[in-house]
Amino acid sequence: MVAAALKPSFVLPAHPNELDRKRIERALKSRKRYRYVEPTVVPVDEGYQVRSPCCSRNIDKDGGVIDVALLRHDPAKTIWKLFWRDHAQGIWELHSVHQRLTAAVDELNADPERIFWQ
Repeated sequence: MVAAALKPSFVLPAHPNELDRKRIERALKSRKRYRYVEPTVVPVDEGYQVRSPCCSRNIDKDGGVIDVALLRHDPAKTIWKLFWRDHAQGIWELHSVHQRLTAAVDELNADPERIFWQ
């Protein structure tokens, strides 16, 4: 009876959390593209959204802040899904699936095809 009374009635999701948000921010400093802007990492349901000023002016001619990537954790499958923003259609598109958050961020940082950092 006492154990049941001490058991929490809900479980907090593992993500987002402040520690991983800061880790992502720190890791983004080693990205290959647009190193002269400072992206922000915003907590969202089950993950993190990366936003950054638009340097190339390809998406926002005024250089405003645009969506770069969405990192979503799937707790049932214990995987990370990395999405890129299709700005023309205004939707998120699945790019890749990773076992670890660091692998997803490494993919985002490399971005050889300029899918994320447009």
